[in-house]
Amino acid sequence: MLAGAASSHLAQQARRLYGDHLVAALPALSTAVLDTARGLLDKPAVPAVALMRRDLFKALESGCRAWQHRIADGVYQALGQSMSAARASDLPPPGSGSGGLSLVDDDTIEREILTSRLALAVMDKASWEFADLRSRLSSLERRSELDSHDMVRAHVLARVVLDAWRTSGMSLDGWRELQAVLHDELAHIVEEAYHEANRWLIEHRVLPEIDLRPLIRRSRGVSVGGMFSGALGANPTDGLTTSVRGHISGGRGGVGDETRLMTRAGPLRRENSGEILSRLNKLVGRQLPGFGDTAQMKPVSPVLAEAINNAQIGVQQRVAPRSGGEAVAVSTPQLLAELQQRKQALKQAATTPVERATIEIVAMMFQSILTEDRIPASIRVWFARLQMPVLRVAVSEPDFFATIDHPARRLIDRMGACVMGFDTSQNENSGEALSKEVKRVVQVVEAYPDTGRRVFQTVLVEFEKFLEHFFKNENEATRKGVSLAQQIEQRETLAIQYTIELRKMLNEMPVQEEVRQFLFQVWADVLATTAVRYGAQAEQTKAMKKAATEVIWSAGAKVTREERAEVLRRLPPLLKTLRDGMASAGMSAEKQDEQIQTLNNSLAAAFTAKAAIITNDRLDDLTERLESLEELLPDADNVHIDESMVLDLSGHESSEIEVVGEGGSMPTPAMVQWARELQVGSWYMLDYRNRNEAVQLAWQGLRKQLSLFVTPQGRCVLFQQQRLAAFLQAGLLLPAQEESLTVRATRTALAKLDADPSRLLN
Repeated sequence: MLAGAASSHLAQQARRLYGDHLVAALPALSTAVLDTARGLLDKPAVPAVALMRRDLFKALESGCRAWQHRIADGVYQALGQSMSAARASDLPPPGSGSGGLSLVDDDTIEREILTSRLALAVMDKASWEFADLRSRLSSLERRSELDSHDMVRAHVLARVVLDAWRTSGMSLDGWRELQAVLHDELAHIVEEAYHEANRWLIEHRVLPEIDLRPLIRRSRGVSVGGMFSGALGANPTDGLTTSVRGHISGGRGGVGDETRLMTRAGPLRRENSGEILSRLNKLVGRQLPGFGDTAQMKPVSPVLAEAINNAQIGVQQRVAPRSGGEAVAVSTPQLLAELQQRKQALKQAATTPVERATIEIVAMMFQSILTEDRIPASIRVWFARLQMPVLRVAVSEPDFFATIDHPARRLIDRMGACVMGFDTSQNENSGEALSKEVKRVVQVVEAYPDTGRRVFQTVLVEFEKFLEHFFKNENEATRKGVSLAQQIEQRETLAIQYTIELRKMLNEMPVQEEVRQFLFQVWADVLATTAVRYGAQAEQTKAMKKAATEVIWSAGAKVTREERAEVLRRLPPLLKTLRDGMASAGMSAEKQDEQIQTLNNSLAAAFTAKAAIITNDRLDDLTERLESLEELLPDADNVHIDESMVLDLSGHESSEIEVVGEGGSMPTPAMVQWARELQVGSWYMLDYRNRNEAVQLAWQGLRKQLSLFVTPQGRCVLFQQQRLAAFLQAGLLLPAQEESLTVRATRTALAKLDADPSRLLN
């Protein structure tokens, strides 16, 4: 290791290289932003938006060069003076000033939100490169962590860029209009700058062993950091993953379909949920060693408990229900401003650093939740009222930050999964029912502040029961589909039960193989259909059972003229019954003809005495057992509708329900397990029959062997478990949310703390 002065100088050189790379890329950034603004002028828009775009383009034409210069000046000033990003904003740094509270204007709050979003976009793409650079700089400077105002931190650059934008004459509305290109371009520039600084330090033999990846520049279309932003440090499979993405981008056939799982953000992020919490605990633990101790409950200090109660009362009064039951509509900026004020008051009431850190993290999580645009505004206020109850359990139950299975987290995630993407305009009554249940859940949680996780667990169970009832009885879009799916499941389960018992009955009887297959594959379904439609003891069902006995008797060897004459006499009514039964089960006329022809061949064999003789005693015994068949059926809970039933399920296709019988990729055991874990109410994007649309999981059958998805318009799509896993494997069914609300909120908090860990201590 170099001497202290030499290593410090090396670190400063690396920072300077990082800054130089940023500044050198600014002309390309300006060009991309200006080109995007020019392209917006040609897109149709309402007059107000069109006018704003024209003003934005004019401002960029005259101010783009000034924006570049101001960014460059800000970068070098921060590099040279280690200027705190907080000082560059109108928002005072946490903990500064007097101990009293003061209102923060909406403009400042909005700038904070835009800055945070830019920093998160950068870290989402460049988290690995930043982690490596941070480790190397910290090693050179012999410290455990970089300063919060260090220029290599994303939030510092984000403040410099946004402040330069404002002082160059551009508006925040203009920033929001161009936010996508700003995020993408700056994230790419910063990732490249981190990469160059890391490469230079490796050349100078600074911790080369922490980076096992090949030092290869990634193409613009590949964002491994975005896919695995929850990963720690370097990943030796990075190069491989990149190559898989490149292969898939060229087409969806062959190996590409089988490997799409490897590159999808959804499942991978879902599996990284525990890792995100682990990273959070490690990061906070570096500042507060006792934070991750989950060995025992930690009672809330009396002063903080009183402050939480007062804050909860304030929130309830602010977003109290109107006389009609709906909560008062409060804008997101108002909610965030009040959240900031409550956070500062609570931190002043906290008695330990761990309590202050917990307050900060919970506040950041709820800031993320309350800025989630996909949560309807009418429901967002009820999520806001959960902040204080969640804070109370987070302070007293440390495992809230240690496990994704904490009941408070699961409740927020379940409600969020159901309401995100729910379009109340599609069905006002259904939207009202869901809103009322969310309101009820929140009010119950508020009513029992001292019960900890128990109240969250109780209302979580109640919410699950509500969903089952809601989709079955109250939601117009799903009610009919759920009823049809239940009938299909009942019929298929009963058909399998009949097949199992028929196999037992015919196990030792000399019945022709073609007749066996007809009874197992066709007539068991007919018996099930008739029993579901009319009842197990109805005359129609008894007639179908009698027909089974008739078929078996007719296919037995007929050695006398009298027996053959009797077969011919009884054949016409038997054929009519067979056709009626197959038609009732939905079999086409062509397939009926095929089955009848097979049975005719069996009868011909019987007439030529090529078939075995079935004695009258055996036939009487079979008839008696068929009549009492329902008493012998195996338990429905033990019946498995496996892949072999898919062809039978496809016979249930109708204008009211689509049955998925093909498509997808061979699923792994992990995908089958994931298919079992999907939860009712969650939204997904389904790619099926040349449509890519949002669907909601509305129903799951026994042991989750069947799953029904419904579009907002009421189109129903039914999956068998193995086929569902195949669609997940191929990426034809993707979660509408890449990760749950609380996981995403934790990831957001982690990124903010990663960029500025001093927030925990202030």
